[in-house]
Amino acid sequence: MEKKPVRRIVTGHDADGKAVILWDAATPYVNQRGEGNVVSNVWITNESPVDLSHTRDQMNQKTGVPPPRNGSICRVVDFAPIKGELPHGVDHHEILKQMGIDPATQGYQRHMYTHRTRSIDYAIVLDGEIDMLLDDTQVHLKAGDIMVQQGTNHAWVNNSGKPCRICFVLIDSNDPPAWKKNWMPKK
Repeated sequence: MEKKPVRRIVTGHDADGKAVILWDAATPYVNQRGEGNVVSNVWITNESPVDLSHTRDQMNQKTGVPPPRNGSICRVVDFAPIKGELPHGVDHHEILKQMGIDPATQGYQRHMYTHRTRSIDYAIVLDGEIDMLLDDTQVHLKAGDIMVQQGTNHAWVNNSGKPCRICFVLIDSNDPPAWKKNWMPKK
């Protein structure tokens, strides 16, 4: 799947306290997944509040889908369209491990890519269309739509026939109360 590289512009301060551009280039942290999806990691933080004195590349560390504890991650994912049927006999637990997600933390699995993270996620559809599957429903998103996802089971499925690009910002959270038994939502 051919998509334009993600340009990453990172600002900071020089020794005199002046605002400067630290990096302005295509992000070098790009991973091609077997199913044709491309993940371009942009930036990561490891604490909150964030220490803004760093001039080193914060993204230069190993990460999975979830953000670090007390941190955040920004990434752009290009979802390839699904061609025909999904493969059979795929190990869902192995997919989760490759995503950096502990299978023991997962709930109901409607789809082989169903997962949940201990985070609040802002998903901004930049280009294309995609479906997000939840436990018993789904929602169709188009360019310009923004999804706020609060630790729910979900899977992204691109049935549109064309690539879809989404920017994700994931911010660490406590375990969602709904992950516990006998939970009732607040009104």
